[in-house]
This record gives sequence, C-alpha cells and structure tokens, in this order.
Amino acid sequence: MMRWLRKPVKTDEAAPVEPAAAEEAGAAAELLEDEIDEGGYVPEIDHTEIQEMEKGPVLSVRDVHRSFPVGGGEIHVLKGINMEVQPGQLVMLKGRSGSGKTTLLNMLGGLDQPSSGEILFRGQALHQLNDDKRTLLRRNQIGFIFQAYALLPLLSAWENVELSLRMAGVPPQEWKRRVTHCLELVGLGKRMFHRPFELSGGEQQRVAIAKAIAHRPKLLLADEPTANLDSQMGAQVMAVFKNIIHTEHMTICMTTHDPTILEVADHVYEMVDGKFIG
Repeated sequence: MMRWLRKPVKTDEAAPVEPAAAEEAGAAAELLEDEIDEGGYVPEIDHTEIQEMEKGPVLSVRDVHRSFPVGGGEIHVLKGINMEVQPGQLVMLKGRSGSGKTTLLNMLGGLDQPSSGEILFRGQALHQLNDDKRTLLRRNQIGFIFQAYALLPLLSAWENVELSLRMAGVPPQEWKRRVTHCLELVGLGKRMFHRPFELSGGEQQRVAIAKAIAHRPKLLLADEPTANLDSQMGAQVMAVFKNIIHTEHMTICMTTHDPTILEVADHVYEMVDGKFIG
C-alpha cells in the first residue's frame, strides 16, 4: 500500500536576468508543487513493490580499497568499504570533504577502479569490465548528477535533456515525449525552452536531474546535488528524487554533507577517513 505525506514544496527565487525571465521565474518555480503531485503531496515509497521487479541488490561493494600514488609513496583513500544498495532505495554517503565519498561514488559508476576488492552492479563485476564495456554500461544504465549542474550553456533545458537521449541512442521518435515527461516530472513544464542563465540554481539542478534520468537508467548517482542550493531549494531537489524513485522505479545513491536532508534517506553511510563508521 502507498501512504501519502504532505510535504509543501517551496519556490525558487529567480536569478536576476532578463525581465521576461524574471517575471516567469516565480510562477515557474511554483509549478513544482503541482507537477510533482497535485496539492504538493510526495509519495512515501513502498520499496517492496520496486524490489519485486528486480531481485537482488543494485550495488554490492565488497572490501574495496583505493590508493593513489603520491611522490614516492601513496595515499590510502578508501580502506575496506562494504555496502549494498537495494532497488528503489535512496542511499546517502555522508562525510566531510576529503572523507572519500566522491572517490567511492566514482567507482560505483565505473569511472574509477578499486585497487582491491569488488564492485558489482546488478550482479555484474564492474572491476572486471574493460573501458569500452564500462562506458556502454554507464551510457545505458547509469545516470550522473553533478554539483556544478554540467549543463551546456548555449542549449535550452529541452535541448540539454534531448542531447542525453541522442547520446544514449534512443530512437528519435521517442525524444519529444520523453523530454517533455522528464521536464514536467521535475516541475519545469513551463521553462523547457529557457537557457541555463535564465534559470535559478534550483531550476538548473532540476534540469540536470531530468537530463540524468531521460534514458531511463537503473541507477542515479548524484555528487553533492544540494551543495550549491539553499535549504528550500535543497528540499525541492530531495522531493524530486523521492518522486523519481516512485514514478521511474530508479535507485539513487548520492553524496552529501548536509545534515538537513538526511532524514529522507532510506540508508545513510557515514564516512570518516575512508571508512564507514557507526
């Protein structure tokens, strides 16, 4: 059964740009409340429904170490990491800068390889794949969200999302419907044709989310997605994440050092000096 929680969604403040953009920004931000769910409701996820669709963990990390050569020695960044991420979960890696959480996130997405240990994505050993196979896997099954948004500034929100579909090899006849759906899902149905400089920080991050989910990945990896946002905008992003898990049947793993958003996570791994504590 699905229960509903009333979570009012705050609005973004528009960036001081062109008058036309400024006039629309307040109303556009309010769309998030209506477009995420009528009346501002955000679903509390019943994970058993999602887990029944895909058996076994999405991610399994077994005794992972990562060292980097420095001068005549090496720095031991990760020191025996073990974790599992189940389908439909929102998992957070909490820690200060330098704790190793971004290094771990990169390895979960196949961007880096462990010095020792195993990382399995849907039962497949990432550390045993060559570069080409890991690139193909990322393109088809993993979405990435970055702290700095990583949008192309000369492209509109629509074009940024469409580009991710082109790169994933999605048939052109599906582009219009999928781009529209993803931008409406993150509350930007009326801001589709604005460029990044015409959008507030929270709106840019929501475009980045739409871009990351457009090709229907199984796993969404987000590196400090709320770090550049105030608390209200950060709450909007987390509401969007929970809605994506429910509607798109995705799994999300993200890094953060923001204690105000931890309560929405299904599981929190706290990192200190390359190890999980607690």
